[in-house]
Amino acid sequence: MAGFKVTRISEGPVKPASATPEETLPLAWVDRYPTHRGLVESMHIFRSGADAAPAVIRAALAKALAFFYPLAGRIVEGEQAGCPAIRCTADGVYFAEAQADCTLEDVRFLERPLLLPKEDLVPYPGDDRWPVEPHNTIMMMQITKFTCGGFVMGLRFNHASADGMGAAQFINAVGDMARGLTEPKVMPVWHREKFPNPNIKPGPLPELPVLALDYVVLDFPTPYIDDLKRQYKAHSGKFCSGFDVLTAKLWQCRTRALALDPTTEVKLCFFASVRHLLKLDRGYYGNSIFPVKMSAPAEKVLASSIMEVVDMIREAKDRMAVEFFRFAKEEIDQDPFQMTFNYESIYVSDWSKLGFSEVDYGFGPPMFAGPLVNNDFIASVVILKAPLPLDGTRMLASCVTKEHSEEFARGMKEDLP
Repeated sequence: MAGFKVTRISEGPVKPASATPEETLPLAWVDRYPTHRGLVESMHIFRSGADAAPAVIRAALAKALAFFYPLAGRIVEGEQAGCPAIRCTADGVYFAEAQADCTLEDVRFLERPLLLPKEDLVPYPGDDRWPVEPHNTIMMMQITKFTCGGFVMGLRFNHASADGMGAAQFINAVGDMARGLTEPKVMPVWHREKFPNPNIKPGPLPELPVLALDYVVLDFPTPYIDDLKRQYKAHSGKFCSGFDVLTAKLWQCRTRALALDPTTEVKLCFFASVRHLLKLDRGYYGNSIFPVKMSAPAEKVLASSIMEVVDMIREAKDRMAVEFFRFAKEEIDQDPFQMTFNYESIYVSDWSKLGFSEVDYGFGPPMFAGPLVNNDFIASVVILKAPLPLDGTRMLASCVTKEHSEEFARGMKEDLP
């Protein structure tokens, strides 16, 4: 790190601005999934507004919590073993204000590798300052001001309470309140009973290998992505998404870089929304996801064209609806969310359309919003909007070891303008 310092100025709970119901609300099957009971970390970088941001966002947070009051509670063990619930206590969320002694430019606008430790940007209060265990805490927020007038919102959000789209819905509601609205543009809906609750027991927690993964940041301009989508339309006569073409390129380039035995099965997994399948209300903010998994011999992935790999991905997405309803009707015995973490498997997460990049507290949208991922046991890639003023898509890839990093990056950058 470059020796810059971040000093915490104030901290404490922010409670709902008005009285809220006292009740215990059950979580959906997918909310209760063991690996979801943890805090997902992200940072949201704004070029201006530092002087006003802490007070404005703190007040707006209190107002938003009055509508999203379960988020001001605590996760507790439910009446049935293994079925956590949310107790609506109105005890509030942890909120901190901090000051950095540098500009955002000094720390390269927090491009990777970070020039400030992530522990300075997202809150990690000790037990004496926040006695609630992390897996029972629903949300923590920190506003860090920089001397240039920019600020960073560091967020820790419990996946058991909301998926990425739900978390973004809440943060946008905070923005609505900050801009003077009297209620969120999208009113929250609980209705966790609308998600299927099959009698399927979650599988054992996966073993976590130590993979010593390298970190690669890749940017793809919008015209490049649009050209790949046009190629797929010419290939198949069908439309596809930017996610489809970039994930196909990723899977093939990574498989080539790993130089595996041709018969080795390589696996790709990502989560897809099932909101449309369940016809959930727009304001539903609980988890509404289901895994899309595919597997193929390395030689098949390598022998295929990029467009043929897109075909494989789209076929897996098409199968998802059938597999989801089989899960909902208890027509399967095994846990479909069960994961295997090994070097032959890669997990992709799409943050580009969740809504974090559109949040506005009155200072304009963030120049960048994305997760703070730092693990050595999951070969993973996050797809998100490229930081402003870039136009396009960014990949945060933590999916290859140093041995394979150069070849992976070379393949991914091939044909880029």
